[in-house]
Amino acid sequence: MGQKINPLGFRLGINQEHYSIWFSQPKKYSESLQEDQKIRSFIRNYIENNKISPSGVERISRIMIYKRIDLIEVRIFIGFPKLLLENRPQELEELKRTLKKKLNCCNRKLNIVIMKIEKPYSNPNILAEFIAGQIKNRVSVRQAMKKAIELAEEADTKGIQIQIAGRLNGQDIARVQWIREGRVPRQTIRATFDYCSYPVRTIYGVLGIKIWIFVHEAKINF
Repeated sequence: MGQKINPLGFRLGINQEHYSIWFSQPKKYSESLQEDQKIRSFIRNYIENNKISPSGVERISRIMIYKRIDLIEVRIFIGFPKLLLENRPQELEELKRTLKKKLNCCNRKLNIVIMKIEKPYSNPNILAEFIAGQIKNRVSVRQAMKKAIELAEEADTKGIQIQIAGRLNGQDIARVQWIREGRVPRQTIRATFDYCSYPVRTIYGVLGIKIWIFVHEAKINF
């Protein structure tokens, strides 16, 4: 059970929360959900295409969205915000204007906040982007996974598991390779995890990267 479903959805309402927090009437629920997807896709594509940060989207950990009647607040969690803010700070205002125009939210205020992650390599999304970059540079899959484990250990993670599936290193037959370090109790609900599933496109096909990072274990009284 702990391996067959998304570990974040498995723990929602118990020890983890949604990445989007808002209330909507049933008839407008699908519209609000599509709006969230537009916001996340637009921000990631904008930062990558305009080269705001030197390494593109690998700086973004997650995007939280809070909605009220007259306000949409978007919190962008970034591992290295200095590279984003010092290089081209005017791009943030341009991003805000363009996003507001795309969403057509004239009657709502749009607020974008940049949040810093203290230990960037303790986040699975940033680690997945790091591994994807290594694989695209023709580094072997095993070596890229070990390097990611080292970076995660330097960030004081309690446990991490990395799994990559596909035509590894260009082999003809697809297979799954994984590596684990520390404690990763995926079967217990009281364990809090950071998780990501990230596809990477290579010249020999698409590889799937999955990363589980054990954050902490809490007491739950039912």
